[in-house]
This record gives sequence, C-alpha cells and structure tokens, in this order.
Amino acid sequence: MSIKPAAKIIGSGVGLPQKILTNFDLEKMVDTSDEWIRTRTGIETRYIVQDGQCTSDLGTEAAMNALKDAHIKAKEVDLIIFATITGDVGFPAAAVFVQKNIGAHHAAAFDIQATCTGFIYGLEMADALIATGRAKTVLLIGGETLSRITDYRDRNTCVLFGDGAGAVVLQPSDDERGVLATFTRSDGRLHKLLMMEGMGTKNPPHSENYHEKMQYIQMEGRDVFKHAVTCMGDAAELILEKAGLTCKDVDLLIPHQANIRIIDATAKRIKMPPEKVFINVNKYGNTSAASIPLAIDEARKSGRLQPGDVAVLVAFGGGFTWGSAAVRF
Repeated sequence: MSIKPAAKIIGSGVGLPQKILTNFDLEKMVDTSDEWIRTRTGIETRYIVQDGQCTSDLGTEAAMNALKDAHIKAKEVDLIIFATITGDVGFPAAAVFVQKNIGAHHAAAFDIQATCTGFIYGLEMADALIATGRAKTVLLIGGETLSRITDYRDRNTCVLFGDGAGAVVLQPSDDERGVLATFTRSDGRLHKLLMMEGMGTKNPPHSENYHEKMQYIQMEGRDVFKHAVTCMGDAAELILEKAGLTCKDVDLLIPHQANIRIIDATAKRIKMPPEKVFINVNKYGNTSAASIPLAIDEARKSGRLQPGDVAVLVAFGGGFTWGSAAVRF
C-alpha cells in the first residue's frame, strides 16, 4: 500500500543542560549502585538543569537548532506545539515563552500534556493540521525538566529521570517522505500507577491534604513495566498494519527511552533485530516527552537515519497514554 504523506520532518534539534549526573553520583545520594542501575535500566548518565534553568530554556535551544537545521526563519512558523509535563509556571504555556524567545510572533503556541507519549500526540496533531491546510510550518517540541519533580531520596525513581528537549520542524510533504501513519490511545483507569498527585487543583500546596511527596513522581514500577511492554508492543504492531508495512520495511525502531528491558521487549514483539533499534537511554535516562525527539535528532545526525529510511516511533507514559507513528525521513 502506497501512502502519500501530508507532512514531513525537515529539521531537528536538541537542547541539553550542561550538568551530567552519573550513576556514581547517585551512589553518594541514595542506597544504589552503578551496577544495579545499569543492569536493570540500561542508564549510565542523565542531564540535569542548573538552578534557574527552565523547561522553556531547553525548548528554546532545541527550537533554534531545529529551525537552523531546517533553514527556516522563526517568522515563518505559524504553530508551536510543546509537549511537556514540566512547564515553567502554572500558566501560561511553556510554548509561549519559546515563541517569545525565538521571535515567532505570528505563531499560535500551546502546550500538550500526554506524559512520555506527548511528542507522538503532538506529531499526530501537527500532521492533521498540515493535512487540512490549517498550518504550514509547525515547530513541535518535546521537553522536560524532570529533575524538578524527582525525589532524590527515592532510589526507585531518582535513578531513572533526566532533563532535555528535542524539536522538529514540519511542513507539507511534496514527495514520498513524511508521516505515514499515527496512533494514540489512553486509559485513565490506571492513572494511579504513575502520577504526580500535587501541584494541581485537587491537592494544591496550601490544602490540608497536601503532603511534600505529592510534588514528586510516584510510580508503581512493576505494574508500569508490565503495561508498558504490552502497550508499546501493541502500538508498534498496529502502526505497521496501519501504514501497510512489515518489520522488513522498517529501517529503524525509535522507542521511548524509559528502560532497556522495555525497549528490548518491544523490539522482540515486532521481530526487530538489535541493529535496527535506536538506543540512547544510557546517556539521557528517561526524559519523558523529550525522549523521542532527542533520539530522532541523534539518529539523523549520526547517520543511523538516511533520507528515504522508514522509522517506527513508539511510546508509553503516565495516564496511561501510549502511541506510535511511522515516518519516512
């Protein structure tokens, strides 16, 4: 089946903090070890923001690098979508701070919150708006400062998360390259397995019910792992069918970089050989919505993705949310 894409990715970029937190650093903070973290998660280092550095700062750097890569000026952008769960402030959206910083004054700008699947949700939205002619040049960002909501006294979660941002520029496709298919899904019945209870209207900081731990990520690791393996595998299989592809047609699988065991299980589910699976969780840890755009940029610029290559993107996150996309680069 031949699919004519509506929108294609024409540039990408990243924004990363300067500080690197290693497993050996964490050994000094909590009861853990480099060997324990590596064998169970595949993570060796993660980037962490400095005091005063916000999600929009990372998003701005990623956006500017993506625009430069795409040879697009900020004034040409008519829509900015920022996928994040760690906006700078309660409101307005982190996207409007990026808009201000890069000078995209003619663009609409808003955030979406779909946790680790946020970039794929945003990609589906950007593709649909370009397909209907509602947008021409979309700047899609996934960025997080998860260190701000990580409890570094909790050894089960603090070893997992890092900060960073990735961005892509999309425009209407004039050839066979672009977004071939997308899929998104959620299940709110399972929200308690991975969530942050505080800082919203249910448990505001000034309420009687508020507890300090509510401002941090809370996760039932084993349950999340089981659902992630199932949902990411299902999403990967479904997107192949939706795009009319087989695993042999796919040049690279780019999964959400949460845990090496989840990545391996997803690849095995669709019979993807290791050499066709992109992995950088060892360097960045779990960066939530930034995970896939960080991987896209690295894959493109390291030569792992060549023009004409087909990649399958797949993610899973709190909510629960999950989704996938097939893209010809």
